[in-house]
Amino acid sequence: MQAETRTLGRVDYLPTYEAMQAFTAARSAENSSENGLQPNQNARDQLWICEHPPVYTQGLAGKSDHVLNPGAIPVVQTNRGGQVTYHGPGQVVAYPLIDLKRAGYYVKEYVYRIEESVIKTLAHFGVTGHRVTGSPGIYVRLDDPASHAALTGPVNPVDPFRGLGKIAALGIKVSHHCTYHGVALNVAMDLEPFSRINPCGYVGLKTTDLSTIGVSASWQEAADVLGRKLVTYLAP
Repeated sequence: MQAETRTLGRVDYLPTYEAMQAFTAARSAENSSENGLQPNQNARDQLWICEHPPVYTQGLAGKSDHVLNPGAIPVVQTNRGGQVTYHGPGQVVAYPLIDLKRAGYYVKEYVYRIEESVIKTLAHFGVTGHRVTGSPGIYVRLDDPASHAALTGPVNPVDPFRGLGKIAALGIKVSHHCTYHGVALNVAMDLEPFSRINPCGYVGLKTTDLSTIGVSASWQEAADVLGRKLVTYLAP
C-alpha cells in the first residue's frame, strides 16, 4: 500500500506536530495487541508535505546551548531524535506517517530510504547529494554541487564538514512501529536564522539551499519531486 500524499501548504509547526502525534497515537492503539484489536488495514500510510513559518525545533537530545540567539523566532521542544534545527518559508518539509511493520523494513532502512529520496530529488535538479557517516541528513559540495565524486579520505576531526553544506535535515520518531516527524529540504530560504543556532548540534556547520547553489526551482516544484520520490522509496 502506498502512502496517501497530503499537501498542507504553509501551516504553523506546533498544531502540525500535535496532529502527527494524534494520528500516530490512534494508529498505535489500533495496532496494539494488548487491546485485542486487529490492525486497522484501512489506516493508510500518509505523507504530509508543508512549509512552516519561522521556528526552531529542538530534538530529545537537544542542548540549550546550541540555541545561540533565537531572537523573536520561537523554540519548540519536540520528541523527535536529533538536536536543534530551523524551519521557515522556502523549505519543503515532509512528514511520512508510515507503519514500518506493515511496510516490512526497520528504522535504519527507513532512514536510508528517506535520504535516498532526497538524493534522487537533488539529482532531478542536477545536484549531487552526499551522506556523511554518523550525521543524518544530506550534504552538497559547496564549490561544485554537481560533482559526482565520492566523499573520500578520513574525516577531519576539527572540521568534518569542510567544503560541505547541509541541504536537508532529518529527524524522526517511531512509536509502536509507526513513524512521524521527517525531513526538511532547503529550496529558497532566508538562511540567516541558521546562523543563530548550531545546526543539528554542530558548531559552524554551514547550511545551504537550492537557490544558493544556483538551482532555480519553486517550492511547489521541489515539493512535487520530493513527494514522488518519498512515495516511491518508502513503498513496502
